[in-house]
Amino acid sequence: MFACLGLGSALACTNFIVTRGASTDGSIMISYAADSHSLYGELYNSPAKKYKSGAMMPIYEWDTGRYIGMIPQAASTYSTIGNMNEHSLIIGETTYGGRSELMDPDGGIDYGSLIYTTLQRAKTAREAIATIVELANTHGYCSVGESFSIADRNEAWIMEFIGKGPSKDDPSKKGIVWVARRIPDGYICAHANQARITTFPLNDPENCMYASDVISFAREMGYYEGSDAEFSFCDAYAPLEFSAMRGCEARVWSFFRTFADGMDVYTDYAMGYNATNRMPLWVKPDAPISPKQVFDAMRDHYEGTPMDMTTDIGAGGVKNPYRWRPMEWEFEGKKYLNERATATQQTGFWFVAQSRPSFDANQGILWFGVDDAATSCLTPIYCSATEVPECFRPGNGSMLRYSPTAAFWLFNRVTNFAYMRYDMMSADIRKVTDVWENARLAEVATQHMSVKEMTKYSVATAQKLFDTWNDLDKYLLVKYVDGNLKQEDANGFMSNGNNPDIPATVIHPGYDEKWKEAVVRDNGSELEIK
Repeated sequence: MFACLGLGSALACTNFIVTRGASTDGSIMISYAADSHSLYGELYNSPAKKYKSGAMMPIYEWDTGRYIGMIPQAASTYSTIGNMNEHSLIIGETTYGGRSELMDPDGGIDYGSLIYTTLQRAKTAREAIATIVELANTHGYCSVGESFSIADRNEAWIMEFIGKGPSKDDPSKKGIVWVARRIPDGYICAHANQARITTFPLNDPENCMYASDVISFAREMGYYEGSDAEFSFCDAYAPLEFSAMRGCEARVWSFFRTFADGMDVYTDYAMGYNATNRMPLWVKPDAPISPKQVFDAMRDHYEGTPMDMTTDIGAGGVKNPYRWRPMEWEFEGKKYLNERATATQQTGFWFVAQSRPSFDANQGILWFGVDDAATSCLTPIYCSATEVPECFRPGNGSMLRYSPTAAFWLFNRVTNFAYMRYDMMSADIRKVTDVWENARLAEVATQHMSVKEMTKYSVATAQKLFDTWNDLDKYLLVKYVDGNLKQEDANGFMSNGNNPDIPATVIHPGYDEKWKEAVVRDNGSELEIK
């Protein structure tokens, strides 16, 4: 992922967190979109295993594949699939970057390896926090500032940390400064590439944990001079700027306002105009939130807000809520931006993970999908599944190698075609998505299965989704080829009655009024019919 350092950067990844008391089914949910322009969408897994004393584990930087080094392997590990392990522990992340001088290029572990190594070694959220701290402080941390979402079957936490700078010539800087806060039950939280923890309780270890030097180190570096009680983690280590609000905090605001009244009071903050009007770290929703509502929250483009990406001329006359990069551009000496919404074209994979206290620990669910959340679909993968479906298997294609059996390329093909006529095609895609997700939610709501049965179900269901999307791909191409629209009835495409292969009516949808107005203003004198 990349840091929220400016609108020209790839402002990557979004996490939403829903606690037990805030969900309709008593589950804890974490959502995550891995939004890198170079990340391939695939599902990682590692089996539970025992290791001999002295075994070592290689560390490769998740973003780049760079070999970092070796660390001691644990005596035994838990099985993992994606960002969840067999005990329903979930970890998600967003990169906020923070102060660039605090990166340690000689650190021995990166943020991605922290996630997946911790999932192999911890059963609970509190164990995960302790493991992250131990790994980073023991081996050194080579990435920039991170926010982690961490949840088990009972509680959810937000943890934020950053390195202490180059440690090669100063071993005292090895490791991280950090703070972790438990999200109160009944509340929702979120983060999206900007550190969000401000002040925090110093004497409440049940609900807040932090590094012993998190404040003293900030003073040492000249980031803070006030009292301990007034210390704000994000103000010290990731000060707010326009892009952090508009490109990052705005996604949190849009999630909050979807489920909690009164959030429009923070509109000026979300738009980057008023840093003093900061949003709370968490809010209480007006009503319990269902898993399907979380799925759909990940599909947001700021609809119905001043940042709505479907309404201006940039939508191309077809309500397309996407703007190609760069995010910042200049015209006649003034700088402008393209919005960065939750749903975005460069998503590699995304998920909504459910830790379900009403089921056994090994029956948590990783709802997994690839590519743009708004035009893709989630399928249930049980957290204890021992096999990855072929369509999500690592090595089945890559960003430089097309594979006809890879879900990533199939979903990208459908989505990129949909961008051409987004106002209509996205609605067709959404119908299939809603039917699929609602049916799968109903299936997993009551079924209790063995690990073997859960694996078989996860694999077969993912393949069924792949086949469904193959059918959708062909349907959309036939219906919308060349920007036209073929007439349909309940039985399918309508012929003209004389030949079953010739359509009855070909409709030319045209463009919206905003587009027409812009074209007339730009070149109306040449295009006007006189």
